[in-house]
Amino acid sequence: MAESTHSHHPDPWIAPRARGPLHGDVALPGSKSLTNRELVLAALADGPSTIRLPLHSRDSALMVAALRQLGVGIEEVEPAGTQPNPHGPDLRITPAPLHGDVAVDCGLAGTVMRFLPPLAALATGPVTVDGDPYARKRPMGAVIGALADLGVDVTDDGDGAMPFSFTGTGSVRGGRLTIDASASSQFVSGLLLSAPRFDEGLHLTHVGDRLPSLPHIDMTVEVLRARGVRVDQPAVGEWVVHPGPIAARDVTIEPDLSNAAPFAAAALVAGGTVRIRTWPTATTQVGADLETLLPLWGATVTRDGDDLVFDGGVGVAGGASLPGVTLDLTRGGELAPALVALSALADGPSEITGIGHLRGHETDRLAALAADVNRSGGSVQELDDGLRITPARLHGGDWAAYDDHRMATAGALVGLVVDGVAVDDVGCTAKTLPQFPDLWADLVATGTKGA
Repeated sequence: MAESTHSHHPDPWIAPRARGPLHGDVALPGSKSLTNRELVLAALADGPSTIRLPLHSRDSALMVAALRQLGVGIEEVEPAGTQPNPHGPDLRITPAPLHGDVAVDCGLAGTVMRFLPPLAALATGPVTVDGDPYARKRPMGAVIGALADLGVDVTDDGDGAMPFSFTGTGSVRGGRLTIDASASSQFVSGLLLSAPRFDEGLHLTHVGDRLPSLPHIDMTVEVLRARGVRVDQPAVGEWVVHPGPIAARDVTIEPDLSNAAPFAAAALVAGGTVRIRTWPTATTQVGADLETLLPLWGATVTRDGDDLVFDGGVGVAGGASLPGVTLDLTRGGELAPALVALSALADGPSEITGIGHLRGHETDRLAALAADVNRSGGSVQELDDGLRITPARLHGGDWAAYDDHRMATAGALVGLVVDGVAVDDVGCTAKTLPQFPDLWADLVATGTKGA
């Protein structure tokens, strides 16, 4: 059973019910995955970089704070000669010699807890890595073991989790390394991002029966190459990062397509259309898979200029019957909460697998999704590697967010057609999308009776 980690919440957020088909137009802030990767690379680059249209959220703020603690200069700047970012200022990053004597707070951010330690190992002096109470349950053994194998003197409690500490010497040897990244692709990305600055670069090999979320590793390789780093991939699960400089460059961050999931899926629930602004034509973000996934439930997806438009027809609210699906989500497990919520409103049984690693995310997402849907009158069974969802009539009531932004947004999706879904902590969406309650209210307000 999933446990909520907050001891208290403000008043619950009652998810607004759709009054009619949607006519949504949503501009989402920048990708968390890209923002935090580019922050790490900019911190290690050979000159200053500017990150345009970055995400401003708890996860990115934790990354900025940690880099500043290590000595990196990061300032907020207004964009010159362009339209201002409605979601916040640009970031100017000036590299500097890294120093220790710091305690890094990772919060609940996987990108911080997996990306920061290899970078911080390049600092001089002691570093302690810790986070929120639930973060101490998230798997970190692959990072701790990798640092030790690379010659870093790491001290932990022996449980493969935070907190842990090490003393940086200003350099990391690098060379050949084998890890098991079955629990998270972030273990691979975190090592690859800092590897150009290791004395011998890095020849990394993954051993393990699975490697989830491969597109996230593709994203890491792409941003490294864009900064002039040579990365070879001699085989599946094997990467060679050559030592050398990381070029300073100015980058513009794409909108966060994973955060688009509940908004795009809303068209299938409430009916009508949802336009997501500036959807990239080519991207390594796993959220791009929504373009092919949502048609499995009957959505029509069309490109209109720079935007992608999701048409849900009359939607569940208008009497549409959503089919059940059988889906392997190994590529994009972070889309699972929205898709499970959709499946819980379908008329046929669904089985979504390839998501066993979600047990180690912000919460045990499999247990949390089963608990919330079942508490709402649904029927969800946990499998070793996924969930089986059987159609049932849902009713309102408590929907626990478990400190997990994607659990909160899944509740919002169900609440479009179920009265009284009470999300206990919608504020946790600030992890990657602080604007979520306002954006969602604006979307729902586009639905009008009889439209």
